[in-house]
Amino acid sequence: MKAFDAPQAALGKVDTERVAALIAAVSDIALILDQKGMIRDVALGNDELSAQLSDDWIGRSWSDTVTTDSRSKVEALIADALNDSTTPMWQQLAHLSRSGTEVPVRYCATRLGSHDHLIAVGRDLQGFAALQQRLVDAQQSLERDYWRLRQLETRYRLLFRSSSDAVIVLDPATGKVVEANPAASQLLAADPRRLVGRHFPEGFDEAGTRTIDSLIAGVRAAGRASDVRARLRSGAELSISAALIRQESASLILLRLTQIAGSAKETKETSEPESRLAKIMERAPDGIVVTGPDGRILNANTAFLDITQANSEDQVRGESLDRWLGRPGVDLNVLLANLRQHGAVRLFATTIRSDFGASSEVEISAVAIQNGEQPSFGFIIRNVDRRVSADSSNEQALPRSVEHLTELVGRVPLKEVVRESSDMIERLCIEAALELTGDNRASAAELLGLSRQSLYVKLRRYGLSDAASEGGGDQRAREP
Repeated sequence: MKAFDAPQAALGKVDTERVAALIAAVSDIALILDQKGMIRDVALGNDELSAQLSDDWIGRSWSDTVTTDSRSKVEALIADALNDSTTPMWQQLAHLSRSGTEVPVRYCATRLGSHDHLIAVGRDLQGFAALQQRLVDAQQSLERDYWRLRQLETRYRLLFRSSSDAVIVLDPATGKVVEANPAASQLLAADPRRLVGRHFPEGFDEAGTRTIDSLIAGVRAAGRASDVRARLRSGAELSISAALIRQESASLILLRLTQIAGSAKETKETSEPESRLAKIMERAPDGIVVTGPDGRILNANTAFLDITQANSEDQVRGESLDRWLGRPGVDLNVLLANLRQHGAVRLFATTIRSDFGASSEVEISAVAIQNGEQPSFGFIIRNVDRRVSADSSNEQALPRSVEHLTELVGRVPLKEVVRESSDMIERLCIEAALELTGDNRASAAELLGLSRQSLYVKLRRYGLSDAASEGGGDQRAREP
């Protein structure tokens, strides 16, 4: 704000009536106040405000015309005006209209020359408030549209990933793969991340490559083309259909690849050993999982689906194995680090959590297999729940060593580990006291600072005594 440099020289003696008319014209509300904040006169700049605000302000305190939250601001404006501030402060106040709604007004106040009266000039902010509300409504509408688009994209991603048909989205201008679902990666025997961004076709024989190039050119020119057949270098024959889709100002080509049944008969003799091995892995009683270098599942057998309570292999394919391991973010990292360093891991103890919350004790053996530029990892997961229950006489059996306690970390909550630790220490102390006293229960209780009855309760709890031996303990207690 910049004030006049020489207002007295420039304005001289200004007529009071003209000043009053000017103030009323340039302001929406103008109030003449005394030093105590009592309203002596009011001027309203438009008829809309006159209809909204009460007409009995004269003689009332300025604070009584505003809401409770605005009263402290009124006091601040009056104090600033009485201090003869050269740059008056502005405050936003809220008046109550006749209908009970709030009318926002932005005020500044100053002293009227040498007089004791003050003048408060206000600007109506209802138009500005309405504009703000429209902006908020527009933002909320954009947010709703954004979340609808996000939901549509999520459904598209879910459908795209779970589809059993191999689907590839291709950029016709560059010939590169924009998107490929897991089924396409499996059919073309390529890592999903390496497939995206690569030129297509790749992996086909010379005739198949020419056929697919012609198909893409026809779709680019005419918008559609007939299905074609092309053979991979592995010998498998595929049926390929294409369609042109529009995305804003760009065009994309959607390719659907289907393997023709019986196309791999020529390679039956050479692939028979691999087929037998695949059948053994599929029917093995232990869970078998093959993952990529990032731990995401490429293949899983039926036993692994049973452990995780998944419905199908498609449900787990593409998911990280870490999703089901007992210590998320820990177990898989340890396994992958050891596989990269040593190439194999044996009898790694952990737990597997199913999709419905069930937990199973397992042992994992794993091996790293070099498959092109990126390694693959194979995991054999053996359920040892029966072995654990057979080795322990009951489920509440105590840990016998610190190593056993260490194994509990990550499998059970810390509170239970602490309780197991205290039980183990208590049992070891009782055993030591009995050994020092020659199995004299009375002396052992005195040594431990327990009553004899409390000692008997703990002996029964830890399986160190039975009902018959308690009588023997009493007999030994009476011995000199």
